[in-house]
Amino acid sequence: MKLTFEDFSLGRFGTFGPRHVTREEIIAFAAEFDPQPMHLDEAAGRVSMLEGLAGSGWHLCALMMRMLCDGFMGRTASLGSPGVNELRWLVPLRPGDDLMLDVDVLEARVSKSRPETGLVTLKSTARNAAGVVMCEMVSVLIVSRREAGEAGA
Repeated sequence: MKLTFEDFSLGRFGTFGPRHVTREEIIAFAAEFDPQPMHLDEAAGRVSMLEGLAGSGWHLCALMMRMLCDGFMGRTASLGSPGVNELRWLVPLRPGDDLMLDVDVLEARVSKSRPETGLVTLKSTARNAAGVVMCEMVSVLIVSRREAGEAGA
């Protein structure tokens, strides 16, 4: 069954993961998409402000997106997103990290211009196995409603 707007209540929506991160995938992602030295080489990482090999923040975002899709978006009546409202990288992504993703619904409202849809504001928080918050992202998801004529949640 597809998740619709009505399935997104305020508060904790779910926790997804774990997702293990390897040194090899950090370097492969960096080589393709963010070839800065601290993402490609341990020695360069040690002399950087990251103090060791660290994954690109964009790699962490890509992993979060994968976890969102595997966790629930793949079965959601999503129509897309107008974008990310807020994104903060707080702690570097490291080889060997086991990521967990907490997703909270901050707001859910019926669209004024397209009442057959709802706008769901999500806060996604990635943390490592020690529970340290690594990244926070606030984004809006446009989701179909069960019935276009149904009253808002």
